[in-house]
Amino acid sequence: MSTRQPLGRPTLVDHPIPVQAKLAAAWTSFMLLYAYVDILGFYTPGTVTDILDGKVYEFDLSQTFSTTVLTVLAVPMFMIVLSMTLPARVNRTTNLVVASLFVPFTVFNVAGGFYLLFYGLGVVLELVLLAFIVRHAWTWPRTTPSEATVASRHPQSARVQQDA
Repeated sequence: MSTRQPLGRPTLVDHPIPVQAKLAAAWTSFMLLYAYVDILGFYTPGTVTDILDGKVYEFDLSQTFSTTVLTVLAVPMFMIVLSMTLPARVNRTTNLVVASLFVPFTVFNVAGGFYLLFYGLGVVLELVLLAFIVRHAWTWPRTTPSEATVASRHPQSARVQQDA
């Protein structure tokens, strides 16, 4: 009679996630967080009354205001798509620049918040996501070119090395 050996637990496979997918996911999280902080902000006393009176914080509601806000917020929306579709070099640079430019914009948003803890937490979480984006764009994996790649790009230098 043979004894049964307990089978080990199956190991979970942890597939590497492409940098582009990480960046797109971070921009998506950023936009959702941004939207929910604004939506939940409507429950702050006086916010809806101010909006109905034509004010958002200190700004008058107007077509110019709405167009400006939409333009600024369209940038991270487009970053979701651009992070998945741009070539690596352009993608890296674009993510570094846009995420860095959104840091002061994000910090500015805490100034208008009535509930400092609520808006402060929202800003901190948004900054964490922006830091994630900058870190992953900055540390984008690189490969060193193989000799075959170098030879195909610079055939003259390959011939000189062969002749030597």
